[in-house]
Amino acid sequence: MRSANPIPKKKKKVCERRLRWGLFSPWPVWTKEQPATMIGGLFIYNHKGEVLISRVYRDDIGRNAVDAFRVNVIHARQQVRSPVTNIARTSFFHVKRSNIWLAAVTKQNVNAAMVFEFLYKMCDVMAAYFGKVSEENIKNNFVLIYELLDEILDFGYPQNSETGALKTFITQQGIKGQTKEEQSQITSQVTGQIGWRREGIKYRRNELFLDVLESVNLLMSPQGQVLSAHVSGRVVMKSYLSGMPECKFGMNDKIVIDKAGKGGVTDEVGKSDLGGGGSTSGKQSIAIDDCTFNQCVRLSKFDSERSISFIPPDGEYELMRYRTTKDIILPFRVIPLVREVGRTKLEVKVVIKSNFKPSLLAQKIEVRIPTPLNTSGVQVICMKGKAKYKASENAIVWKIKRMAGMKESQISAEIELLPTNDKKKWARPPISMNFEVPFAPSGLKVRYLKVFESKLNYSDHDVVKWVRYIGRSGIYETRC
Repeated sequence: MRSANPIPKKKKKVCERRLRWGLFSPWPVWTKEQPATMIGGLFIYNHKGEVLISRVYRDDIGRNAVDAFRVNVIHARQQVRSPVTNIARTSFFHVKRSNIWLAAVTKQNVNAAMVFEFLYKMCDVMAAYFGKVSEENIKNNFVLIYELLDEILDFGYPQNSETGALKTFITQQGIKGQTKEEQSQITSQVTGQIGWRREGIKYRRNELFLDVLESVNLLMSPQGQVLSAHVSGRVVMKSYLSGMPECKFGMNDKIVIDKAGKGGVTDEVGKSDLGGGGSTSGKQSIAIDDCTFNQCVRLSKFDSERSISFIPPDGEYELMRYRTTKDIILPFRVIPLVREVGRTKLEVKVVIKSNFKPSLLAQKIEVRIPTPLNTSGVQVICMKGKAKYKASENAIVWKIKRMAGMKESQISAEIELLPTNDKKKWARPPISMNFEVPFAPSGLKVRYLKVFESKLNYSDHDVVKWVRYIGRSGIYETRC
């Protein structure tokens, strides 16, 4: 009978020759790639390289791996920038939190993204139980950490890392005795589809808080041309709802609006917005470049209907992240004017203009105007707010508490320079700005937010909903 995968004659000769040299077995087997195994061990070190937590899951990881990581990474002469280090055919995946190192060790070809996802999730779980991940907290809670590792990892494979599910049967005081009903409830929660919310939650008042938090980033030329701009946003929610409700959240996504014009979406789209945005342009829709969702969101409905449907976790959580680069509302325009008067003097004039509704107020405004390294003195005159030259930062810091929309303000400064032999011209770093505005610079608006609960006797109208928009500056710079 013929073999299913016969070895070619040429390869067979090579195999026979290598067999005589004692290199490997005579009949190599070609099989499908085996699934990647998970980590072989987990070690937690302090900044001195002392082991605080040690858990080995596989026999191929020995105690020498602990010393290898300490010598080659923690006590290395040069800073190790790579998060993955290979030492003697052993891979060390490590992350650092303040003065604590978490290292996952394996000799297998594992999925690196999965290992780092586990390490970061482990940090989040520890932070949820005892706050900051520090050496003192780890020493005080090492019994709890070993209990968590027993629940999270099984033979090196992650099982359940949801903090809400873990807290139902692991507490600060340890594992308490459970009744049979409670044990069956925990088992169904851990193995079921909804691991982020437990059953039986009750509130006297059902409330839902939604925050649209955006960070606008800008690089503008001295002539006012936008060189690059994008908005990174987050939708953060706090839900205090009884039972096991289902929520439906809609926004003015461009694809949804286009479908609404053709009559291809549900009737929720097109109704009045919740909260209001506050821009001057009154944008009807925004184009989202990319977005990521919390695990509670049903992605199938978003792909088909562009509606965000989910069963919310209890308390505070991040529902989604998104990024947009088109039709961004720039809250402020910075107009700089720098004039060199000889080699020992600079005249600087900066005008800022607000570009939003006059009824709105921007807060925490701060403009940083860079100065040359050889600055000897600065005289500042500003129309509004307070300005001060900080020699340690080589910058003039101009602060304004509040500023209404469609207003402008300016600052003038005379900078005295010390004579220098350096013929290299001043590089003129960009002027940076920080602020906070009560609207979303991307133009995103919440069109509807509905709550459905079939088992309990409350409807969508019984839920108190709060929507807030906050726009902050990211890297907001104008070249001068």
